[in-house]
This record gives sequence, C-alpha cells and structure tokens, in this order.
Amino acid sequence: MFETSKDILNIVIAVSIFGIAFFLCWGMYYLNMSLRQIFKAVREMRDRFHKIDELTDAIKEKIDHSASYLFLIGEGVKKLVEVIGRYTEKKESDEEISDKK
Repeated sequence: MFETSKDILNIVIAVSIFGIAFFLCWGMYYLNMSLRQIFKAVREMRDRFHKIDELTDAIKEKIDHSASYLFLIGEGVKKLVEVIGRYTEKKESDEEISDKK
C-alpha cells in the first residue's frame, strides 16, 4: 500500500488540505450566519425607525391641524361671549326700561 515515504507524505498533505478546506468552509458558514443575523437586526431597526418616523409625522400633522382648529374654536367662543354679552346688556336695559314705567 505504502511503497515509499512519498506516498505517506502525499496522504498527509491530502488530509491536511481536506482539514483546512473543511475548517474554512465551517468558518465561512458561521460568518455568513452571523452576517445574516446582523442584516436581519439592521433591517428590523430600520423598519422600527421608519415606523417611529411615520408616528412623529402623524403626530406633527395632528398638532398642526389641531392648532388651526383651536384658532377657529377660540374665535367662535369669542363671538359667543360677545353675543351673550349683548343679550345680557339688552335684557338689563329692557328691565331698566320696564322698571321706569
């Protein structure tokens, strides 16, 4: 089977190359799996940041719209107070006129 020491050397070299190739493939596999998990984590974080960005935009939009509505509501309340004030003034003046009679 082994006629010379060169045959043993060739078998040892072949086994060594096979071992190196096996460990390189094993290392590359785990490196790829780690990179895949990192990619998934980055993608999830990107999605979360996108959702947070959408949420802040929605809140900002609602605040902007509510601010314009608050101005309109304020003006309405102001007019309502004026109308009530005029009504009470008119009622008081009518009572004074009726008291004088």
